[in-house]
Amino acid sequence: MPKQRIPLKLSTTLTLMVSAIIASVLLVVFALFFVQMNQEGQDQLQQKAMAIANTLALSSTVVDGLERQDHSGEIQRFAEQVRKQNELLFVVVVDMKGIRYSHPKPWRIGQHFIGEDLEPALHGKTNSAITRGSLGPSLRVFVPVYDAQRQQIGVVSLGIALDTVRRVVGESRWIIYWTIAFAALVGTLGTFFLVRALKRIMLGFEPYEISNLFEQRNAMLQSIKEGVIAVDNQSRITIVNDEAKRLLRQCGPLENLLLESASKHWPALLHLAEVLASGKPLRDRQINFNGSELLTNTVPVIVKGQVIGAIATFRDKTEVSQLVQRLSGMAHYADALRVQSHEFMNKLHVILGMLHMKAYQQLENYIINTASNYQEEIGALLRKIQSPEVAGFFIGKISRAHEAGIELTIDEASLLPETDDAETTHVLISVLGNLIENAIDAIDGVEGHEINLSFHHNEDRLHCIVSDDGPGIDPAIGARIFEQGFSTKGPGRGIGLALIRSSLEKLGGSIDFDSEPGELTQFFVHIPYRAKD
Repeated sequence: MPKQRIPLKLSTTLTLMVSAIIASVLLVVFALFFVQMNQEGQDQLQQKAMAIANTLALSSTVVDGLERQDHSGEIQRFAEQVRKQNELLFVVVVDMKGIRYSHPKPWRIGQHFIGEDLEPALHGKTNSAITRGSLGPSLRVFVPVYDAQRQQIGVVSLGIALDTVRRVVGESRWIIYWTIAFAALVGTLGTFFLVRALKRIMLGFEPYEISNLFEQRNAMLQSIKEGVIAVDNQSRITIVNDEAKRLLRQCGPLENLLLESASKHWPALLHLAEVLASGKPLRDRQINFNGSELLTNTVPVIVKGQVIGAIATFRDKTEVSQLVQRLSGMAHYADALRVQSHEFMNKLHVILGMLHMKAYQQLENYIINTASNYQEEIGALLRKIQSPEVAGFFIGKISRAHEAGIELTIDEASLLPETDDAETTHVLISVLGNLIENAIDAIDGVEGHEINLSFHHNEDRLHCIVSDDGPGIDPAIGARIFEQGFSTKGPGRGIGLALIRSSLEKLGGSIDFDSEPGELTQFFVHIPYRAKD
């Protein structure tokens, strides 16, 4: 089995993601800001150089020196003083022929200016450029010089070394560095607190753990045999499992189950409004929903003392009752086996006694008669009841009745063919078992009574009559005996007759009764029953 890769923790994932986002944003901002700062640095130095050049172009020392074509060094001394005070690369004054009157290197005074960027200035245009001159690459500005009659007599040129430009921009770059460091710190702290907040919201679970829990929850919801519905605090349905959909559709056509108002579609369903209002669970409540009986349990969902929703589980009470009846049937079978075991032990004691007495001839006759009677009873039963399951059921019931001092008989004219429909067989056994047990209970403790059954099969329908000569049914309560929960035996009873009527009606059958108190009670059962070919 390949080793499963462990996902990254939420804190690690968010830290990496947020860091990557912050780094990407900061890189873009840094690039844009750097370009802007570089341009602004150049613009500031250019404006500074242009202001100094304009001041020099208007100074009397420069104007008088150019007018007199004075090479004595007056302009050179003044230009050098200005250059040193403002940390410039050079201050060069030229006449209209491009001859230098000043230069950081005095031996170049009197020589022609190097660079084509001087030409616009010689024609009266102020300009600037980054170019390489005799002193290396520099940012250079050119300003025309005019005499008192506004005639151009020369040009003042200032140069700032590119190293100086880069140094000024580099000093500004520290602002960007500190900004990036501060943003990274804020981002890291923000990520830390964000992860802590998310972990609290997710109750300390990692995302992959929540995903696993979600899948497990879905598998659990779809596998259980109870219907499950979850609602929020506005009674909007958020979860419905398959069993709930099956039961609810069984109760009637329902569509758009999710996120619909429970009170709108099912006003009587699951007591959800009461649970949401009180915050207290309701257990084992029975409700009638579209003609079906549902057994429900509803509990609130409480988070930090607040009711945020409710979860209801429910089952069809008919199914629960059928399960109860099956368990009750198993108890009856156990009782029947106990009775048969008791009778068998009595016969064994008789046989053992005859062996001790060495009455072998009487023992042989006893065994032959006992086996003959048993075979005759079983053979007669199997001729009338051709279904092995039902026949076995009746053998147990006959023993059960015999123990109670009651004779259980099957009419001689009865015939119950075998069927391939297991559901029909199960319902038939449940119905007859319930009616026989009710008859035994009604006449229990009084010997000499009889319960009789008869079967008639015709045109794929089976007609059964269960009759007894017990006390009968009081006419005052006869109309209520099939009601859910009605019983003359005390609380917790009153399920059987209502259940068997429901089971029969689901198969298209019916049940009715007739009773003469103190004389005879008969139950008439009709059920679709297709005989086995």
